[in-house]
Amino acid sequence: MNGGRTKFLSGAMTAMMLMMGAVLRAHSGPPYPILLDQIAGQYKISIWTDPDATDDGSAAGKFWVMVDPAQKGSALPPDTRVTVSIQPLDRPGPVVTGPADPVGDDATRRFVALVMDHEGHYAVKATVDGPGGPASIDAAADATYDTRPRPFMLILALVPFLLIGFVWMKLLVRRRSARG
Repeated sequence: MNGGRTKFLSGAMTAMMLMMGAVLRAHSGPPYPILLDQIAGQYKISIWTDPDATDDGSAAGKFWVMVDPAQKGSALPPDTRVTVSIQPLDRPGPVVTGPADPVGDDATRRFVALVMDHEGHYAVKATVDGPGGPASIDAAADATYDTRPRPFMLILALVPFLLIGFVWMKLLVRRRSARG
């Protein structure tokens, strides 16, 4: 009976750790501003980023561009186009450019994900082209790899604590059976 209970508890704890690893993998750090409310041409532009570098070629460098008319009370025309370009500053590398598409129905909020293939300092350029005329603005971002440990490493780090808990439970069971 006690051996079955111990096996059940060990299995339940292992399942909880595996589920916890899946939850950790789903989280990404919050974006932060690299440029706030800068006037360029007829526009007021802000850029927020979550600049994650990847080795697998996935576009994990995320950029949100907020474009508002510089003149208060006017609306941004829906045919305004926004592009974001990045280029490494710490080594030679290509310019990567992508269109920043509207988020939902809001033409003033744009999003694009670009490939950042290594950690380091990147130049960021947002270009706006529309009825209000062209404008561009420069910023910079530091790309880093996602620093969360892999689920396997998390489990490996928890193994000593699980073993100590297992030995402790075994000791408690042995003491209880010795008393009675």
